[in-house]
Order: sequence, then structure tokens, then C-alpha cells
Amino acid sequence: MDSQRPGGAPRPPQGGGGDPGDASFILTVLFAFIAIPALIFMSTSNSTFSILYQVPEGHVGVYWRGGALLKTITDPGFHMKMPLITQFEPVQVTLQKDQVKDIPCGTKGGVMIYFEKIEVVNRLRKDYVYETLLNYGVQYDKLWIYDKIHHEINQFCSAQSLQQVYIDKFDQIDEKIERSSAG
Repeated sequence: MDSQRPGGAPRPPQGGGGDPGDASFILTVLFAFIAIPALIFMSTSNSTFSILYQVPEGHVGVYWRGGALLKTITDPGFHMKMPLITQFEPVQVTLQKDQVKDIPCGTKGGVMIYFEKIEVVNRLRKDYVYETLLNYGVQYDKLWIYDKIHHEINQFCSAQSLQQVYIDKFDQIDEKIERSSAG
């Protein structure tokens, strides 16, 4: 009968029932105080574990859930997402300059020359972000800029002699690339 209190009520079990002084309770609370803020403030843009993330100025945020691109597009600032379920990627919507380097140019005479670099200034408008990423992916500029430049230079050079490429028609190269890229 010594497990009974004087008033007849049984004593609580000793050691481990959620007592605030219990070590496992303290560790659980400590873990919660560390883990929850860590998940919230892990703000690396490509982290699948982060809840809070930042869309930089000049970009919009795009999202995938289960591999499917969502139509949701967010403006710059802090936003929240579901970790492990929703993936986020910032997409630049201001002017950007891409450099295509070491472009081979084979002339019709069989001479191989290289253009050191061609710079392309472009901008993806916010209105076209969803459709562009849906059709071409995040690396859309590889197809529409890098690959297109290589193709157009190859087309231009293969129809010209070395004299025409370097001297006679050199000033027409940028106009030809611009026309072909616009259409």
C-alpha cells in the first residue's frame, strides 16, 4: 500500500511519463527548437528541405510539384513552400548578356576558323516564363541562344569563302544572326 497517497490516489509512475524534468522530454523540446527554425531559415534556393526561400530582384519564382511545372509565378521577395514536395527555381526576367565562346566556322573552301566569342543580349518577359519553361525547360537559353548561334554561324560560314567571312561580309554576321533569332 505504499504506492498509494494518503488521500487514496495512486502515485504517478516514476521516470519517463512526459515529466518536464525528464531527459527525453528535454531532448525532444530542444530538437524541436533547433530543427524547426533550421528548416525555416535554410534559404538556399535549390534546397528541397527549405520552407522559406527568396526570389531575387530581377527574377520570378517558378515551381514544380511532383515533376510537374506549376502555373504559379511569384515576384521578388520571401516566400514559403512545402519542403521535399515543391521545388523552386528563380528565373531572370531582366536583360541578360550571354557569351557564346569558341564558335567553329568552316568556310566553303574547307578552312576552319573560330570566333572567340559572340555576346547576345536578351530578356525573357514574365508573360512568357511559364510557356517557355514548359516547352524548353530551365535551360531554354542553351537551345535558343547557344545552339542557335552555333547553327547560324555554321550556316553563314559554310556558304562563304574565308575572304567573305573575314572581310567582305563580316559586318553582316550580327544582322544575320539577329534576323534568324527574331524569327
